[in-house]
Amino acid sequence: MDFRLLRYFVAVAEELHLARAAERLGIEQSPVSRAMRDLESQLGVQLFDRSTRLTRLTWAGQVFLGECRRVMATVEQAVKSAKAAAQGYQGHLRIAICDSLAQPRIATLLARSREEEPELEIRVFELPFAQQLKMLHDDLLDIGFALSNAVHDGLVAEPVWTDPLSVIVPARHPLLAHVQVPLPEALKFPLVLCHPEAGSGCRHQIQAVLQDTNMPLKLVDEVTSLGVMLTLVGAGYGIGFAIASQVQTLQRPDISIRPLAGIPPMLSTYLLRRRGEPSEPMRRFIERVKDGAAPVDDEPVL
Repeated sequence: MDFRLLRYFVAVAEELHLARAAERLGIEQSPVSRAMRDLESQLGVQLFDRSTRLTRLTWAGQVFLGECRRVMATVEQAVKSAKAAAQGYQGHLRIAICDSLAQPRIATLLARSREEEPELEIRVFELPFAQQLKMLHDDLLDIGFALSNAVHDGLVAEPVWTDPLSVIVPARHPLLAHVQVPLPEALKFPLVLCHPEAGSGCRHQIQAVLQDTNMPLKLVDEVTSLGVMLTLVGAGYGIGFAIASQVQTLQRPDISIRPLAGIPPMLSTYLLRRRGEPSEPMRRFIERVKDGAAPVDDEPVL
C-alpha cells in the first residue's frame, strides 16, 4: 500500500473536513478526495460515514486510524534511528514525560545521561499518561514518567520520588490570608481538577487525598492538562492542586501557590516501562534515576 494514502487518511480522519485536510497537507482537495476513495476500495471497507452533512469515521475507520498512527510513528522513529546512526549514535532511548513533570529533576537525569553516555541518543516526548501507556505497549516508547501507577498487563509502574501537594489559587483570593492552607478550608471553594483520563494521571492520587476529608467537592471543571488548569484558576474559575515545583517554574503572575497545613500529602512520581528485562541503555538510565531519587514512603524503590 502507498504510504502516501495513510498520511492523507490520517489528515482527513483528524480534520474530518476535506478542505482543511488538503490545506494541512499542502495540496488541492480533489487528490485527497480521490485518495480516500482509492483507500476504501483497496481495503474493501467504508472508513467514513457520509450519510449526513458532517463527515464521521466509521468504527472501521476509527480502528484504522489508530493503526495508521502506530505505523507512521514506527516509520518516523526508523528514519530518526537511521539518521542518528549516521551521526555516530550507538543506541537510543525514547522517554516520555507528562506536561506537569518537566522539572529540574528530570533535566538533571538527562544531563547526566548525556555526560556519561554521549554516544546514546535520548529522545524526549511530552505525552499524557494514557498515550504513554499505549505507546509503551506498542513498543514506541522505552520509559515514561507519570503521576499514576494505573497500568495494564505487560507494563510496570515503579515509584521513584515524591513531592508535596500544594494548593493553587488566583492572584487575589481569600486563601492567601493563610501562610499554610488547611485542606478543609481549601475545599470550601470551587475546584478545577485534571480529568482522570488526561494529563499526568495525578487525578487518581489527588482524588484519594480529597476523599479522605469526607467533605463534598465543588467541582466546576475537569481539564486535560496542567496548563489549562492554571489558566482557569488564574481566571478565577476555582482553585486547583499541583506539585509546587512544577508551577513555580512557569512564573505566572495570575496565580499564587500555598503549601497545605500540617504534614502535606505527597504525590508519587512513577517510572513506567514494559515488563521484562530492560535493555542495557535502559538499565543504566534506571540506575541514574535510582541514584537521584529519594525513597517513596511505604513503597519499594527501583
